[in-house]
Amino acid sequence: MRNLITDVPGLKVGNAQDDRLKSGVTVLVPDEAATASVSILGGAPGTRDTTLLEPEYTAGQIDALVLSGGSAFGLDAASGVQAGLAAMGRGFAIGPARVPLVPAAILFDLLNGGDKDWGETNPYAALGREALASAGETFALGTSGAGTGATTATFKGGLGSASARLANGAVIGALVAVNALGSATMGDTPHFWAAPFERDGEFGGLGLPSEAPGADAIRTKFNAARPGANTTIGIVATDLALDKAALKRLAIMTHDGYARALWPSHTALDGDLVFALSTGRVPLREEMAETIEAGALAAAVMSRAIARAVHAATPAPGDTLPVWSQSFGGRP
Repeated sequence: MRNLITDVPGLKVGNAQDDRLKSGVTVLVPDEAATASVSILGGAPGTRDTTLLEPEYTAGQIDALVLSGGSAFGLDAASGVQAGLAAMGRGFAIGPARVPLVPAAILFDLLNGGDKDWGETNPYAALGREALASAGETFALGTSGAGTGATTATFKGGLGSASARLANGAVIGALVAVNALGSATMGDTPHFWAAPFERDGEFGGLGLPSEAPGADAIRTKFNAARPGANTTIGIVATDLALDKAALKRLAIMTHDGYARALWPSHTALDGDLVFALSTGRVPLREEMAETIEAGALAAAVMSRAIARAVHAATPAPGDTLPVWSQSFGGRP
């Protein structure tokens, strides 16, 4: 186990970024078309092809999922991924034609200090294709891919991932780009809200503070954030054989991980979204018990991935916010 979403057998992740832009793209690619659904609880989402993931619609499986910076411009990243997949011969077959299905979600990173003057050539399609070409079982966290230009109320955000194993041997993994209105840490302390779920010191091992910060200190942090420049977008994946309806419920339960790791979450100014995907390789034996366990574990794994994203962020020229690792007098 690498503590990455690619611990789910049959998944690969690729990143591409432009440091001048302070933005990038992350793509999750299953070896074979996979079943997926989505839950959107934020008030300001930006998406492509998410309606087809609802259980009542015909499309059964997708070929990739894309997380991108760039606000609405970043939706073009899915076009680059789609073109790359088509060149590989992948896609939904309709007679001799194949149409790769590539749902996508974006975050707003246009005011993070990067140079967004790209003229008439939107860079995100090329970044999407580059991310697809780089897909593998290992990938960078923090200031990478869709997390390159991400921010939170207090520190730079980033790209995070984590995984865990269910009692039946199936694997749950999370991948998330954290660009939240709120904060992943408690007030002015270095302690992460996700601390109760941490494993093996994966985001600093500081645990909980001896005394929680007051509500006034926390409130000041999120009120000071830039309105409209937010969104946390993520993916939870498993090899447990779940249909679209069960994956919809898994995505909903995974949002609890957002609420546990970010203060606040699901606001009117966040586009908070979770894709849920299954490769279907591990059959259900006790359907209700196993799906409930999967949802509970998915929320914990997502909260860990969010904290890892902020913990792993690295500084870059022109940053508008500090990184966690350089704060608090040299703490790890």
